[in-house]
Amino acid sequence: MTQQGVRWTTEQVLALAPDAASRTAGSELAAAGPWSAAGSSGEGAVWGLCGGGGSTPYRTVVDVADAGAPAYSCSCPSRSFPCEHALGLLLLWAGGEETVPRAEAPEWAERWIAGRHRREQAANERAGGAAGSPPAPADPEAARRRAERRAERVTAGAVELEQRLADLLRGGLASAAQSGYGLWEETAARMVDAQAQGLATRVRELGALPDTGPGRPVRVLEECALLHLLARGWLRRERLPRPLAATVRSRIGLPARADGPPVRDRWLVLAQYDTADSRLITRRIWLYGTGSGRTALLLSYGAAGRAPELALPVGLALDAEVSAYPGAAQVRVALGDRFAPPAPTEARPPGTTTGRAVARYGEALRDDPWLDAVPVTLGRVTPAPDGDGWQLADADEDAALPLTPAACARPGLWRLVALSGGAPVRVFGECGHQGFTPLAAWPQGPGEAVALC
Repeated sequence: MTQQGVRWTTEQVLALAPDAASRTAGSELAAAGPWSAAGSSGEGAVWGLCGGGGSTPYRTVVDVADAGAPAYSCSCPSRSFPCEHALGLLLLWAGGEETVPRAEAPEWAERWIAGRHRREQAANERAGGAAGSPPAPADPEAARRRAERRAERVTAGAVELEQRLADLLRGGLASAAQSGYGLWEETAARMVDAQAQGLATRVRELGALPDTGPGRPVRVLEECALLHLLARGWLRRERLPRPLAATVRSRIGLPARADGPPVRDRWLVLAQYDTADSRLITRRIWLYGTGSGRTALLLSYGAAGRAPELALPVGLALDAEVSAYPGAAQVRVALGDRFAPPAPTEARPPGTTTGRAVARYGEALRDDPWLDAVPVTLGRVTPAPDGDGWQLADADEDAALPLTPAACARPGLWRLVALSGGAPVRVFGECGHQGFTPLAAWPQGPGEAVALC
């Protein structure tokens, strides 16, 4: 469980930042000036005092010894997780022994580290039934009744949504444009009341489509069709093949357990990024099994404006087990036992062509029609401008993939352009109906992964 002598790179630290503002503020604190009494232990703890606006410096300590889940503590009032001081301290630590030397932890840092380890041990004992008497078994009959009641509410919501979509199409899409966002928000609220959060989310996304533009009527019609297909899938779920029915339940928003057999591998951390709405922050972490050749997705959540606790350094490999969630062509997994901390690796995911990437997305849509994108590694592509946007030109075939509008607006695009320098690079990202979103890249020769998100 310790990480002896392995210091992260700057890119790996910055990949932990919850947002661009934290990344910028943390970078500004990556100098020795604001810090005093900074040190690190051979067991993966890093600490330091950072001068702030007040008379008392902020006490910052980071535990990077946990196998894949760094933990942070800082006396600052920031609600970001990790805060700018934790990021600045890790960036300073990434600089080497001369900036953050090996030392004995001060009392305040040692107290936090010891308390964290005690809590972990107690949680493990509770989970394994090692401490005290085992918890009382859940009442299966009560659980069945709760599931039936929720299914009834979801069914009522799906029937109501079908009626609303029929009324919308009967009156014409122009009537929806005149009604504005209020129509969709009210419909989404009804789906929340029906405990069909997945339907509510898709309704809100439909309402958020641009009000103008030549492609808007087509997009609205496509999204309405997908909503109709999901509602009908729920209403006829008993007739669907089991994997597709599981996908429908997941898209509706019903909880599920990761029931796949545990797969142990050295999982290369390909990318990590957050998306947020007014209620929740969702963190997506893409993994690649260097032995199994499997690409997997970890999801974690943070409520009330706090970033999720799970964070993995991009470019390192984690020896761990994962278990898949049910569903057709499901890539989401749950992280299980971890056997060693993340460590450097020269492994990279194998690349494919742009044509094969598009075909892979088409194949995945047969199993999950609501899929926005699939994970793909492009083997040899070069970023190139394309009118008002950008594309990835394939070095091995006469084809190119356009980048999504969101990708063109991110700073990571310029990191990709700089890494390429006009030469082909290997790029991992998400390929979908809006184009390709690059998330990480490698040069053709030796070199570490560059995070693009």
